[in-house]
Amino acid sequence: MTSLQGQVLVVAPTPRLAESVRRVITEQFQEQSERFAVVEADLREAEAFVARGGAEGCEVVVSRGGTAELLERLLDIPVVHIQVSLTDILRAVRAAGETGTAHRIGVSGFPNMIYGCTELSELLPLSVEAIEIHNAEEAEEKLRASAAAGVDMIVGDAVSVRIARTCGIRATAIDSGLQAIHQALGAALLIAYARGQDALKSNLLRGVMDKAQDGIVAVNAAGEITLFNPAAERIFQRARYEVIGKKLTDFCADFDPAQRADEERIVHLHQKDYLSRRTPVEVRGVAYGSIYRVQSISEVQRIERSIRKKLADRGLVAKWHMEDIEGVSPACEAMKHKAEKYARTDSTVLITGASGTGKEMLAQGIHNRSRRKTRPFLAVNCAALPENLLESELFGYAEGAFTGARKGGRQGVFELAHGGTIFLDEIGEMPALLQTRLLRVLQEREVMPLGGESIVPIDVRVIAATNQNLAHMVEAGTFRSDLYYRLNILRIHMPALAQRRADIPLLAKSLMRRLAHLNPGLTGLSPDARRLLMERPWPGNIRQLQNMMERLMLLAEGNEITAEDVRRAEEDDAEEPLTVPVGEEKAEDDVLQRILAEEHYNLGRAAQRLGIHRTTLWRRMKSKG
Repeated sequence: MTSLQGQVLVVAPTPRLAESVRRVITEQFQEQSERFAVVEADLREAEAFVARGGAEGCEVVVSRGGTAELLERLLDIPVVHIQVSLTDILRAVRAAGETGTAHRIGVSGFPNMIYGCTELSELLPLSVEAIEIHNAEEAEEKLRASAAAGVDMIVGDAVSVRIARTCGIRATAIDSGLQAIHQALGAALLIAYARGQDALKSNLLRGVMDKAQDGIVAVNAAGEITLFNPAAERIFQRARYEVIGKKLTDFCADFDPAQRADEERIVHLHQKDYLSRRTPVEVRGVAYGSIYRVQSISEVQRIERSIRKKLADRGLVAKWHMEDIEGVSPACEAMKHKAEKYARTDSTVLITGASGTGKEMLAQGIHNRSRRKTRPFLAVNCAALPENLLESELFGYAEGAFTGARKGGRQGVFELAHGGTIFLDEIGEMPALLQTRLLRVLQEREVMPLGGESIVPIDVRVIAATNQNLAHMVEAGTFRSDLYYRLNILRIHMPALAQRRADIPLLAKSLMRRLAHLNPGLTGLSPDARRLLMERPWPGNIRQLQNMMERLMLLAEGNEITAEDVRRAEEDDAEEPLTVPVGEEKAEDDVLQRILAEEHYNLGRAAQRLGIHRTTLWRRMKSKG
């Protein structure tokens, strides 16, 4: 048997019981004999023994009858009773009857010892009476009364035998059988072991809590404090002995017992703000109380900064936030509102929109608004890498997976992003084979590196983006339908810049602030310049606007960007016709006239179809008369 964490004390009320106990220990518990201590003490002696501190350091006590009941009242450790069976009583009664002089036998003892003994009268040619006692004073009175009524032999426990003999009544003790002693000692060993293990766990837990930097407060179902660690003492500025047994709300009304599980709340204590999180304690559906974790907000912020710095050092951090997405147009506001809601979940998001609309910025903003904000953010452009490289980039590879594989292998972005977010840009460009592998990753939440033999579980939120119509690609058979439906859970469409013209001045000013180092003297845009920028079609969206603003910052010569600066910057674009065939003058004229007619001479729409600015189109029309 595994060694115990403490001793088993046996208090034997009679010398014969003590002898039997020692015999059982020697014969049945030899390897654990050093764990037992045997003391001979009846009811009166046992009380004195405990008063002297004789039971200190023991994990469990073993005794019998009234002595066991007394020890239960005096000690706060388990007491195992040596059971007295009817067989034990029968043996003692039969021995008394065999003397030939006993005709009425009284079985005397505490209720736990003599229960059911009157049934012996049915089995023996003797009169058997039960004499139930609860203390020594009562025993003497009842035994004398029984003797006066004709009982001529007492069979009982140590107290009864001692008092009967003092009163001149013949008596013999009931001996416990070896089997009952063996069972009691075995049970005591198990209890001692369990208590030792519990004490070890309790000490480890207390050690952890005492060293914790966060305040930890446990309350029972009534809201009364049952545990208060040193950090909580510092935070509440209260000693442990002052608060144990009192209600937590007495010290801070901000601690709401109705606070949702794991909900974070700000509480105010002694001129400082703290972050509180409540975790309910339940056992088999029954509420036993709660544990509150109290953290200094400044410390939380410090830890978050540290984590983000480490992630940034590895290039695994999202630098853009929701606040960086500027725009007041209805289309932009609707898009940001939807993104804010989606950020609260872990569901997959599909971002659609034309190139240059800021899909990755939105993905980073969603990540930084989510519960995963302190975890990694990784982006992969599915169109930028060949199929074989993209596969190893996504899923990693084991050592020797292919020629040139790094020694020790390499983690893929899904593993690196564990706990965080992975952004799959240009998902529509992903090869068919990788679409199948990606689908499995999304379904099973696990990856297997190339050439690997083991599965790696992952916890990753996926945000995908595309400038293509995936539904049409599914119909054409170039994109898996099951992957499409797996990605298309939460959908956000990024409006083109032409659909949010009201945001162009705001975006232009923001870009000027970011590019201020190119021309520190610039202060803003003239009204005419602002109007021209708002009229442009911007087929390249925000990316094109950013390029234009960088060009304007370098070309502008005054303290503000003027309309003339904008026209001069547009000249560079006019030198590169995009869709107009200019091989022959006649052909050019025909194209211009046809498109103008189709667009009912709307210069803006016609210029957009031709891939040129409306000003350039106007100049060409003017030159043709």
